[in-house]
Amino acid sequence: MMNEINKADFWIKVSVVVPCYNERNTIQALLIGLINQTYPLSKIEIIISDGFSTDGTRDVIQRFCEEHLELSLRIVDNPDRHIASGINRGIEAAIGEFIVRLDAHSVPDPNYIAYCVEALSQGIADNVGGVWEIIPGGEGVIAHSIAAAASNPLAVGDARYRYAKEPAYVDTVPFGSFRKSLVQKIGLFDETLLTNEDYEFNTRIRSTGGKIWMDPKIRSKYFARSSIIALAKQYWRYGYWKARMVRKFPGSLRWRQAIPPLFVSCLLACWVSGIFFSFPRLIAILFSSIYILSLIAVGFSVAIKNRIISYIFGIPLAIATMHFSWGSAFLWSLMEMPFSKEKNA
Repeated sequence: MMNEINKADFWIKVSVVVPCYNERNTIQALLIGLINQTYPLSKIEIIISDGFSTDGTRDVIQRFCEEHLELSLRIVDNPDRHIASGINRGIEAAIGEFIVRLDAHSVPDPNYIAYCVEALSQGIADNVGGVWEIIPGGEGVIAHSIAAAASNPLAVGDARYRYAKEPAYVDTVPFGSFRKSLVQKIGLFDETLLTNEDYEFNTRIRSTGGKIWMDPKIRSKYFARSSIIALAKQYWRYGYWKARMVRKFPGSLRWRQAIPPLFVSCLLACWVSGIFFSFPRLIAILFSSIYILSLIAVGFSVAIKNRIISYIFGIPLAIATMHFSWGSAFLWSLMEMPFSKEKNA
């Protein structure tokens, strides 16, 4: 791979920007992944944009730096504690020509940065990213079921960065890497969005004629949520803020994202009207039955493939949580919008 990259490009300074808040349990795994990169460590700076963590995250980072003096790492403050503001504070502090945005829940493969630099140097796209390998965020049946469900097409639709095998131009990538000069062209991340900030950033790239490139050889592990409650909260945020983003960019809504709110609203309407009329009640029963059977079929399929019997129950529960949390939050956000005082919400 190195022979294919112009030497002048290969040694370009890279700034890894990581928004972080209370990530004591995962931050060291990320740092180990970064220190094991094949890209020259002397050409990497790591900027942790921390929202004043209270769980000892900064202590973990400090100890790691003391044990690895060759690591160039800075912590910048992110008083707003939002992901977008954290990324922006990191970008503002970065000195690298290339920005590689990672997450405190992620662990990049050893060639992650090198492959990003390769693609960016060749001008393949304005933003380059790869695929997630979702791994359990904890022990037990539910944590493992959530991780397995998070890469299943029934749960995530055509979000190719969760399961793709071939490189392609896409509408978005997780995290992403880009030239720092890109933000001078399209602006920083939108701090009015508490999530969906990556998708909004990529939407602006595409609206100005830019391209997003996803390559499966650019890989990172991502720690999934470890409980149903945490998963529900995560997907509620996704759905809620996706609706706010759609208000600004209506064309950014994809079919995979439209299905959960449509399904939830149709099912709710049928059940409510079914109180008074028999036909919508029958439709609600039919839709619910088909949905439940589909979830069970996926659970059986994944359980057999992985030889883990608990997936039969855990995966349907995880997928249903994703669908209903995302869809309900999207609808709730739409209903709130007429009363919202936020200018850009």
